[in-house]
Amino acid sequence: MKRRDAREKAFQTLFSIDSQGFNPQDALTQVLEDEEASPFLSVLVQGVYDNHKEIDQKITENLEKWSIERLPTVEKTLLRIATYEMFYEVDTPIGVAINEAVELAHLYGDDKSGKFINGVLSKMTH
Repeated sequence: MKRRDAREKAFQTLFSIDSQGFNPQDALTQVLEDEEASPFLSVLVQGVYDNHKEIDQKITENLEKWSIERLPTVEKTLLRIATYEMFYEVDTPIGVAINEAVELAHLYGDDKSGKFINGVLSKMTH
């Protein structure tokens, strides 16, 4: 599984955890169906799940005129994944983490999602 595919599956998994209250393993099983989870996918899902309070704090510190509670689930989930990739144990260049989150925002969000995500994540790097 390519990292881009793993990120998309991680997004789908974490989205279902956040919006429907699934536990990580059940959500991952449902998203993957019969596919095997790559180590990168497992690290992303478990890492975001285990560290979501600290990740949400980092996101909150970089939001302007928004609160984490008011963010749509798509944007919140993508910000969590990218923040985890940028600041935790995953070996991903910051620019790649931001670009991948923006690309997924174009697929799953609305017209402004990519720009919003890019702005928040770019602010974290300064």
